Amino acid sequence: MALATDLGLHTRGAWSSSFALVLLGILSWTLVEYLVHRHVLHGLQPFKRWHEAHHQRPQALLCTPTIFSASLILALVFVPAVLLGSERTACALTTGFLLGYLAYGVVHHATHHWRTDSAWLLERKRWHALHHHGRLSGRYGVTSGFWDLVFGTSQGQRSAPR
Repeated sequence: MALATDLGLHTRGAWSSSFALVLLGILSWTLVEYLVHRHVLHGLQPFKRWHEAHHQRPQALLCTPTIFSASLILALVFVPAVLLGSERTACALTTGFLLGYLAYGVVHHATHHWRTDSAWLLERKRWHALHHHGRLSGRYGVTSGFWDLVFGTSQGQRSAPR
C-alpha cells in the first residue's frame, strides 16, 4: 500500500491510467519481440549465429542472460519513460513490458517443451514449428502473430535451405 501511495495510485484516475500504461507496455513488447526476432536474431551478427544454434537445437536450453535483458529493458524502457514522464509512468509501462517478456519466455519454452491440450498454445506451437522447420522464413512473433500479419511475414518468404 505504501508503494501505491508513493506512486500516487490512490485515485481512480491514477489506477486507470496506470492500467492503460501496463497494457501499452504489453503491446509494445509484442512489437519489440517481432522486430528483435526478425531483424536482430535473423539478421545481425553475432546474434544471428547464436540464434541459428537455437534453430539447430530447439530443445536445448539456450537463452539470453537475464542481466543482459534486464539491462536493456532498464535502459530502453524504464529510463526513457522516467525522463519523458514520471516514476509512475515508468513503473507501469515497464511492468507491462516485463509481463510481455515473461509471457514470451513461457510461451517460447512451452512451444519447444510442453505437451498441451490448449487450442491457443497448440496454435502457437504450430506457428513456431513452421518458423523453425518450414522452408519459408517468417512467422517471427512467438506470443502473437499480429505483427507478422501487419508486416506480411505470416505466410513467410522463400528462404535458403538450412
